[in-house]
Amino acid sequence: QVQLVESGGGLVQPGGSLRLSCTASGIIFSVSNMAWYRQAPGKERELVAAITRGGSTNYADSVKGRFAISRDNTKNTVYLQMNSLKPEDTAVYYCKLLPVYWGQGTQVTVSS
Repeated sequence: QVQLVESGGGLVQPGGSLRLSCTASGIIFSVSNMAWYRQAPGKERELVAAITRGGSTNYADSVKGRFAISRDNTKNTVYLQMNSLKPEDTAVYYCKLLPVYWGQGTQVTVSS
């Protein structure tokens, strides 16, 4: 059974940083493509960043230069480093093991 467990969300002031983690189990993580999505209140869920099993990455335009996705195959974990956070980054962030498995989500709130 595939499980994805996210952590690292919380409340941060504008301009601050957070690092999200997502640890996978029940699957061979090293051959999996991973992604982070987010969903703000009243909005559709959107792709934030993705990383292939080979380490190639892509980002939403809104987070380029501020967020970085990475992975540690020895820990079955994917990370999302979020810097220079803005109030519009406030959302529930979801980890996804492509194409079908989702984590439970972690809340990120950017507010002063």
